[in-house]
Order: sequence, then structure tokens, then C-alpha cells
Amino acid sequence: MVSPVFVGREAELRTLSEAFEQARKEAASAVLLGGEAGGGKTRLVTRFTEEAACTGAHVISGGCVELSTEGLAYAPFTAALRQLVKEMGAPEVTSLLPDGASRDLARLLPEFGEPTGDRETETGRARLFEQILTLLQRLAERRSVILVIEDIHWADRSSRDLIAFLSRNLRTSPVLMIMTYRSDELHRQHPLRPVLAELSRVEGVVRLDVPRLSESEVAAQIAGIRGDVPEFALVKSIYQRSEGIPLFVEALMERDDDCSVPESLQDLIIGSVERLPEETQRLLRIAAAGGNRVGHELLAAVADLSDVDLENALRPAIAGNVIQVDGRAYAFRHSLIREAVHEEMLPGEHNRIHARFAEEIDRDRRLVPPGRAAIEIAHHWYSARDHLWALISAWEAAEKAAHAFAYTEQIQLLERVLSLWDRVPDAAERIGADHTKVLELASEAAVICGEIERGLKFVKGALAELDETTEPDRVAHLLIRRAQLKSDRGRRGGLDDLRYAERLVSGASAARTQVLTRLGSWLMFTNQTVEGTALTQEALGIARNIGDECLEAELLTNLALGQSLDGDLEATLRTNERAMEIGAKIDSGRIILRALANNVDALNNLGRSEEAVALALKGEKMARKYGRSRVSGAFIANNRAEALEALGRWDETVDTVEQALALDPPPKIRGHLLRMHGEIAAGRGEAELLEHLLVKVGAFHNERDEYAQEWITNLRLLVKLHLLRGRPVEALDVVEEMLEASGQPHSNKAMLGWRAMAQARMVCDLAATVAPERALAVAARAEASEATMTSDGPVADAFRLMFVRDYDAAAAAWEHLGRSYWRAMALAQAGSARAKAGDRDGAAARLRGAYPIAVALGARPLLGEIEALARRAGVMLTTAPAENGHGGQNGSAVAELTPRELEVLRLVALGRSNRDIAGELFISAKTVSVHVSNILGKLGASTRGEAAAAAHRLALLT
Repeated sequence: MVSPVFVGREAELRTLSEAFEQARKEAASAVLLGGEAGGGKTRLVTRFTEEAACTGAHVISGGCVELSTEGLAYAPFTAALRQLVKEMGAPEVTSLLPDGASRDLARLLPEFGEPTGDRETETGRARLFEQILTLLQRLAERRSVILVIEDIHWADRSSRDLIAFLSRNLRTSPVLMIMTYRSDELHRQHPLRPVLAELSRVEGVVRLDVPRLSESEVAAQIAGIRGDVPEFALVKSIYQRSEGIPLFVEALMERDDDCSVPESLQDLIIGSVERLPEETQRLLRIAAAGGNRVGHELLAAVADLSDVDLENALRPAIAGNVIQVDGRAYAFRHSLIREAVHEEMLPGEHNRIHARFAEEIDRDRRLVPPGRAAIEIAHHWYSARDHLWALISAWEAAEKAAHAFAYTEQIQLLERVLSLWDRVPDAAERIGADHTKVLELASEAAVICGEIERGLKFVKGALAELDETTEPDRVAHLLIRRAQLKSDRGRRGGLDDLRYAERLVSGASAARTQVLTRLGSWLMFTNQTVEGTALTQEALGIARNIGDECLEAELLTNLALGQSLDGDLEATLRTNERAMEIGAKIDSGRIILRALANNVDALNNLGRSEEAVALALKGEKMARKYGRSRVSGAFIANNRAEALEALGRWDETVDTVEQALALDPPPKIRGHLLRMHGEIAAGRGEAELLEHLLVKVGAFHNERDEYAQEWITNLRLLVKLHLLRGRPVEALDVVEEMLEASGQPHSNKAMLGWRAMAQARMVCDLAATVAPERALAVAARAEASEATMTSDGPVADAFRLMFVRDYDAAAAAWEHLGRSYWRAMALAQAGSARAKAGDRDGAAARLRGAYPIAVALGARPLLGEIEALARRAGVMLTTAPAENGHGGQNGSAVAELTPRELEVLRLVALGRSNRDIAGELFISAKTVSVHVSNILGKLGASTRGEAAAAAHRLALLT
């Protein structure tokens, strides 16, 4: 019995309405709707969406099913797509997507045609996520969208990841996502718990718990069921026994023996079923094995009944509201009812029925929704405890999961194959693959979806089964994979694995080409560019001989990487252009975007930063077109951020980084973005933020990163953190670590090697006042290293001028390049040098040039340095009269102190002698004596101690 009257939930409806109103104002929102099983979540959502649809909202629904926990990937999104196709037709849905993008959706729904043959597994899932994001955004341009995803406690890993992705990236579109889950099923290790915690921190996401009904609300529910006002005693009894859970209220109202109390929840729910005819109960048990919703044709086939007999047997269940008609299917009114009925099956009955489902679906796969047959068959054979067919069907389902980019689910199914292997004597013959092949596929999927520890376990198992003398190619492939997993895990040893793999394969073979491609790239990134280039050239020759243009373009981008790290930037541009030409010819968005991203970086290192920004914006637009924003687009955005930072457009840099991070890019790209944010934090003097970012990228661990770019950038940022904390000796330690590393620690790349060398010089100069001998020794090592480097381009030249302390020339170079921050840095250093030489006018001119730049950028550390230099040199940074801002007693006397006298007073208060002050301010001791006499007179002090006390009292030392 279901009440036709919607009871209570006013506060919850109001929260949903407020969230929808927020979404309609183009600030996407999401609601995580939790509640106990049978607590009325679906009824609440249905009531809200019916009202919203009346106001013009486009409501799209999909639900997770229990089968998702066994490997059915993207079930709620497949259902939502099916609804859209039914409402609009596949061609209209396709028209909302970029050209060719619908072929990615074909992996979920055949109505979109044949899936693309592009098996770029590492980016395929990201591309699929972006297509669904784009589709929702385009739908929302027509009218506000409400996407309902029910029962996410059953969601598969891929669906959970997609939910999290959409929640973070539907930021400005008028889309409301409502996700329901059973809060009472979230045990401590439930995989949904961390997802809920993460989503709760996303702006615009609201958690809403559906409470139990109050006694008065239970009374209203009973009244709706009965059609009259219930007696107080009945309400009291039902309320106490149901504890305010709506489904239990309905179940208790259906019982005739209202004097008896069911012993368990199972007894309560099953009560309405037990009053049905035996044939109806038997049919319900069959239906329960098929899931919450079973098609008419499938149920008839499994039950071996005619259409008429099936309908007659089900009528009592429909009349009793145990199941409901849903198109050409039957659905249990609530999943708890299905679960209770399924639990009633005897062991033999359970196995037979599940086997019948597997047989009938295998006989005619159209009996289940498109794309579900393989996983349905695997589920039923496994539930039937038929080891042979469970293994065979799991193998097939794993292949289908990989086809849909559902790699976590593929691993789950392959692990089932492995667990059943010893129970099927001829397993290898049955599936056409040996045990090692299963492990190889599982390790490949683990690499793609980031399951590092599981991947290493699979690789170890596969290597233990292979003989490198008879199957060197397979061993080499596994070593490549292990190297990748070690790198992803932050472990060392990947390069050793690749070198070993290279020794195993010989000749102009495809296997050797793949090993050389990976090894050459790795060597490039670790700054071993000579060897890396040679290996890449060898692989390039093989690729051209066998006519593999895709591999040729891939290797060209690797070659360009080495040219970039060597500082040969013009060659880098040409090589990447050639790769882009091939990419366009073979229509590979991945290659086009990778080469374009590399050229953005090359232009910035050449000093053509405005061009770099423009090219990056073009590339990011192309990434959206290709459905690659999350990977390629985020990488290009990072390179754009680097160009913006170089141009001194710091606010835009931070905005770009934050937008790219919201795309949830892969870990390596995320690390680049965080480091870029760290550059701005350092420039602005935000030490705590910088330290937080360095923790995130693992900069504090003792082990050197094998990749030169990450390692050097981490060290540079660590140096900046030490300087912000006032620790020049610790900064010198870091510089020494970089210089003493085995091999050449720098590349000739302007923004990497040369930038690090300019910083090394600055640190040595700063540390010379506290550790002169060490600073001199480190500077000597830096000079020796610099002598081996080459300079190719104006940016490298400008950094080299900083290193050799030709700051005036450096300032002119930076001005020509339009790099304001570095110009201000050079001017400040030049001003300091002129002050030390006694050229106050020269110092003033340079410091006044640097000062407004530092102010405009908000570069507080640089600003503080400029102001300190100005005070020490007795320089006014502006032509306006100085305002010290001090009032109260002695305020007029303070106002009479000149900037030079204020600086002398600060040093007097620190206990410095006239000789010490003279050395620090670049003036004579006699001049200091005159300044001290003037200060004593103006402050009315008779001693230096009284003057110092006045300085503290008047807050002149802050």
C-alpha cells in the first residue's frame, strides 16, 4: 500500500529548490541525498523533479544497480544517455557534441554508431568524461538540467570517478546533480565514503540527510493509505514498530495480523509477498535473481512461460504493489523487497535460476539493454557457481569493460578469471590465452587507472612465469610497464628496468621500437639528452622503415623534447611543426596537442611569451574540440600559466592554474600546476602557501626525482622558501645539493637550467655575509657548471647576465622581453651595486625603476628588499613628501626625521656602533655621528639608549 499523499519533507524540498535556483543562476550545484533504506529518498526526488519539470527543467535520470559492484560500468550514465536518445534521437544528441565525439559515447550506447578505433587507452577515459561534461553543458544552454543519479552506494569505480569529475567541472552551467545513497550501508571501508568526503568540499555541493518521519507525519501517511483519519492507537503502534521509516509503515499497513510483531526486517518486508499465490511467489523469486528491473521477454524465457501465463501469474503481485509495470519490464517497488525475495531462494534454486538467466541472455543478447549482456552473463554464471562458464564469461566481460574505458572494472573481472583459473583444468584453451596474458592485461589496466600496487603485483606475477631467453619481447613489455608504475609511485629504478629491456630486444623490431621510444623519452626527461636523442633517432628510423606515421610523430615530439632541454629552441619549433603535420594527416588529436604544447613552452623560453599565450589559448580550444581538456588541455594551460608568470600577469596565472586543476588532470600535470602556483606564492611572499604546495608535490622527501624538470623546479622553490623564512644558509645547502648531483644538473633550457643558475648566484651572494667561505666555494662550483652551458636565445642570455652580475644589461634585456618581475629584480641588484660603489644617484634611479613594478605585482619580498636598500642608501623612492604615519606624543619630532635618520635610528636601536652603521649604509663614521646628533636633538634624548627607547615607543622599528 502506497500513500497517494506526499507527506512532510518541507525542509528537504526547500533545500532542493534552493540548490536548483542556484544552478539556474549559472552556478552549478549538486545535492548528496542520503537516507536509510526505505526512508523515502526516491519519493522525495520524484516529487521535486515533477515540480521542477513543470517549470521547464529538463530532468534526466539514471540509477546504479547492484550489478555495478561486479563490473557493470557507467550504468547510470548509460541509462541517462538512453533517455536522451529516446527523447531527442541520436542525431540531435550527436549535434550537441564536437565533431567525432559521439563515437566515444558509442562505447556506452550503440545508437551512436561504431566506436572510434582510437585505442589511446591512457587518455580514452578522460576523453569520455569530457564528452559527457560537454553534453550536459550543451543541454543546459537550452534549458536548466537536473541530473538524478540514484543509489550511488552501488556505483562502480568508473561511475564514482565520473560523478566526482562532473561535480568539480560543472561550475557555471545551470545543472543540478542529485545523487541518492543509502547512508546505513556506508560501512567504514565502503568505497563511496572518501568520494562523499571529497565532494563535500567542492563549492556548490550540499549534503542532505532525509530523516525518519515524525509521529504526526506517519499519521498523515496512514491517512493517505486508508482514506480516513486513523485511530490514535493505530498510529501509535505503527509509528513505534516502523520507527518512522515510510516503507515499513506501508509494510505494516498491509499486514492483517496487526497483533503480531515481525521478528526481523526480512519478515516484515516479505510478509506482503507470502500472502500472494505460490506461483506468483515462484515467479517473483525468478525475477529477483534478474535484478531490480527485468524485461518481460527475458522473464518469460527464464520462467518458460507464455506471455499470457506470465501476465496472469504476475497480476497479484502488481495489484499488491510488490512490483510495478515499467514499459516492457517489471520493477520491484523497492530494492529492499527484491533483496528480501532473493534471500528466500533455496541454494539449488538459486543456482538453477541464475544459470537459466545466463543461458537465455547468451542465446539472445537483445533480452537485456545494449552493452549489458556480457556483464549480465558473467554475473549470472558466477552466481550459479559454474566455474567453467564463470571464467569464460568474466574473460569476455573484461574485454567489453576495456572497450568502454572502464579499466577498474576490467581489473575486477580479470581478477575473477585468475581466482577461477585453478578450478578449470583447461582454462587457457577455453579463453585462448595463458595465465600470463591475463596478468599482462591486468597490469596494463592498472597502469591506466592508477592502481599502482595492484599493477606491480600483476607485473611481478607475470615476470615470474616468463623465460626471457624464449620470450624476450613479452618480458621487455612488462619491464616498460614496471618502469611506468615505479615512476607513478615515486620509486626509483625505472631507468634500470628500461635499460634491461633494451638489452633484451634487438634488430629493427616493433618491440625494440617501443622500448627505445620509452627509454629515449625517459633519458630526455632525466637530462641525458645525448643518449636519449641517439636512441630516439634509432627508433625514428625503424618507424619510418615500417611506415608507422603515428609512431614517427610520437618520436618526433620526443626528439623535440631533447632539443628543448638542450636549449636548441628553433630546432624544437621545427620538429614539433613536423609532428603536427603528421598528426593532422592521420587525425591524431593527441599528437597535434602534444606538439603544440611543446611549442608553447619553446616560444616562452625564446622570450616570445605573448605568442606563447596566444598559441596556448588556441590549443586549449582544440583540446575541447578533441575531448582532451582534462589531459592535453590542462598541460597546455600549465604552459600558458608559465608564459603569463613570465610576463608578470600573476593574477591571470593563478586563475589559469586553478581552472586547470578543476579539470582533475593526471598527477604529473597536477604537479606542474602546483609548482606554477608555488612560483607566484614565492613571488608574493606567501611562505605558508608555498610550503603547503611543496608538500603536495613531494619536494621535501630526501630522494632525488629522476626527472630533471621536476627535481630542479622543486629545488628552486625550496630555495625561495628558505629565503622567505630568513634562512640563507639552508638555501645555500639546497643550491649545493643541486650543483653536486652526479652528472650535469642543469639543462641549457632558459627557464630551467639558466633560471636555476641565476638563482644560485643570488643565493651565494646573500649567504656570503653569514657563511663567506662556503658561499665562495659553492659559487665556484656554480661558475664551473655555467662554463659548460650554452645560451640559445634572449631569455637564456638575460639569465646569464644575471649570473655574471651584469645587472644593468640584464635589466635592459628583461625590459626588451617584457618581463617586468625579472627587470625589477635586476634593477634592485644593480641599485645595490651602485650604492656599494658610492653612487647614490645611480642607486636611486635603479631602485625607483624597480619600486613601482614590485608594488604593482604585489611582490612583497622584492618590495621589502628595495625599500631596505633605499633606506640604507638614503634614497627616496617617490618624489612625494614622506609620510611616516606616526602620531601622538613626539609625533612632530618623528615627522622631522629624514629617511636616512630613521634608518640610522633603527640601527642604533639594534645596538650597532657608528662604524657598523657606516659599513651597512655605505657612508663614513663621521657622517653617522652627525646623523646620531641630529636624532638625539629631534627626539629630545640625551643618550643613544634614550633614542632607542623612543624608537621602540614610537614603533619606528616595524
